[in-house]
Amino acid sequence: MSKQMSHLDNIPSTPGKFKMEKSPYAHNRLRWHSSLAKLTFWSFIFLGLILIFFFRSPSSNPLPQDPSRRSLRTYNWGGPAWEKRVRSSARVRSRNGISVLVTGAAGFVGTHVSAALKRRGDGVLGLDNFNDYYDPSLKRARQALLERTGVFIVEGDINDSALLRKLFEVVAFTHVMHLAAQAGVRYAMENPGSYVHSNIAGLVSLLEVCKSANPQPAIVWASSSSVYGLNTKVPFSERDRTDQPASLYAATKKAGEEIAHTYNHIYGLSLTGLRFFTVYGPWGRPDMAYFFFTRDILKGKSIPIFEAANHGTVARDFTYIDDIVKGCLAALDTAEKSTGSGGKKKGPAQLRVYNLGNTSPVPVSDLVSILERLLKVNAKRNIMKLPRNGDVQFTHANISLAQRELGYKPTTDLQTGLKKFVRWYLSYYSGGKKATG
Repeated sequence: MSKQMSHLDNIPSTPGKFKMEKSPYAHNRLRWHSSLAKLTFWSFIFLGLILIFFFRSPSSNPLPQDPSRRSLRTYNWGGPAWEKRVRSSARVRSRNGISVLVTGAAGFVGTHVSAALKRRGDGVLGLDNFNDYYDPSLKRARQALLERTGVFIVEGDINDSALLRKLFEVVAFTHVMHLAAQAGVRYAMENPGSYVHSNIAGLVSLLEVCKSANPQPAIVWASSSSVYGLNTKVPFSERDRTDQPASLYAATKKAGEEIAHTYNHIYGLSLTGLRFFTVYGPWGRPDMAYFFFTRDILKGKSIPIFEAANHGTVARDFTYIDDIVKGCLAALDTAEKSTGSGGKKKGPAQLRVYNLGNTSPVPVSDLVSILERLLKVNAKRNIMKLPRNGDVQFTHANISLAQRELGYKPTTDLQTGLKKFVRWYLSYYSGGKKATG
């Protein structure tokens, strides 16, 4: 905040001394001068108060916003050296490879997908705003990991249309893997605006640029299992109703699916939505239960074990990151070309949505038991009622459609996946020092 004025300049409190005259005219003139001086004095006082109010006003100097909601930060981008890095990162190095813009590339899924694409010779360019919804140093460590594989992450906001247009001018991307989003169910109660900014406005911003690109890219994007909301029919199928979201996060993801339908219908964009089911693994998100359970068990802190009404079990369809990555790559590989050109639709375009889960819901209490064995530490369990914060009692994926059309087949059980996660966690946070590899 600008340094505000602490005081006004010294202002005479009287208009000075005047020689008194005895004539009525002189007396009136003295009164007039005295009134004018008082008026001048109070005018200065009033003006000073206005200036103080102005400099302290939120409208002129807004309070710092939650960084996860920030709109368009000023990033350094552009110029010949920057464009050279962008082109190099996005260059396809294998026969029949694809060139992919990965948004949210420094995120959990984004990092793994980017690395997998690069390993097989595809061109990959990342985009991420590195907000601090959770520890940005973890995102920076993922960034360093990707840079060693040749993936450049542009630091920017998906709502920055000028930056997006520039990226498409420099590289004719064949595909977009849109993973940038405000994640988390409970945080929506604290900061609802960040979800609208990222998950709705951000998606529209991206699709607006993609519709006008020539050629238009095919787009695969991350929806969520949370769209099933209060649905009680299990396992969840893509044909089930998704109009009863239990959280604002779920509502923004459902809105995203409807927005995708609109841009497919009007502009011919090829769009594939992937409904992820509780993804976990190395380099994961610290706000996820398996992650902070591990941290708190090691610190000797109690961990909350939620149960539903009448002591009902809370269970999740935990899906290991490597299985999710296979599903993402299969979706990219089977995506058909968009049919529009220059913002105009030329014919019907592909529109798909798939569940990517593990088909084996596990009670959260069992998750804790596995972590206890792997960490060789007994957890201090605090059994609590499931709060009304948007969390649902269970998730369970029917993946038959993804199996049939994508060849998707998860192979990692929770015991195996958590063992890999714990090994990474202990290495990354060993001795309180973070590794970057």
